[in-house]
Amino acid sequence: MTNDTRAVVLASGGMDSATAAYEAQTRGYDDLYLLHTSYGQNTEDREYECASALADHVDAADFLHVETEHLTQIGASSLTDDSMAVADADTDSDEIPSSYVPFRNANLLSMAVSYAEANDCGAVFIGAHSEDFSGYPDCRPAFFDAFQGVIDAGTKPETDIDLVAPFVEWSKTDIAERGVELGVPYEDTWSCYRDDEPACGTCDACAFRLEAFQRIGERDPIEYAERPTYAE
Repeated sequence: MTNDTRAVVLASGGMDSATAAYEAQTRGYDDLYLLHTSYGQNTEDREYECASALADHVDAADFLHVETEHLTQIGASSLTDDSMAVADADTDSDEIPSSYVPFRNANLLSMAVSYAEANDCGAVFIGAHSEDFSGYPDCRPAFFDAFQGVIDAGTKPETDIDLVAPFVEWSKTDIAERGVELGVPYEDTWSCYRDDEPACGTCDACAFRLEAFQRIGERDPIEYAERPTYAE
């Protein structure tokens, strides 16, 4: 029998998943089980530190760190393949970026559902949002709807796990605004695709993050090598 006060949160170490964890708590999920994976991404050490810090901030019931090196072996992403450069920011592009890790979210959600079922959790939270699914196929609402069907079909009859993507129709700016309201410790989150310290400020992930903070009139608390102006 699943427990409606327990939830798994996919904790990447970034601001979206940190905000998703705080959002889960506001929705009554008092016991959070955080799942973080290292898959050979450029900034995996810093992301792990941030995910671990988040577990402390939310007083997580458990923190599970899993190595998923097969995603590096598969390659075809600038996050995991040293021969592919991380592109500079292009926030207006509709192309699938080189940072896309093929079918990553299906891999991560499968582990999260296993973790949730093993711990009688009633939900799995993922911080994906609208600016993600414009470029990443496995962040689209249709993907999450389909994956809910996979969960329902592939777990025990008495298991009832909701796949929750609370920000799937939100912008990064909306998330930043909500996170500030909830008191999310953004100083302990990391978004940069290139560097552990300081963040580059010029990759896609940095650009979307800086733009969000600029639009809400807040200074992003992490350090950047450059702080370009992205907000109009």
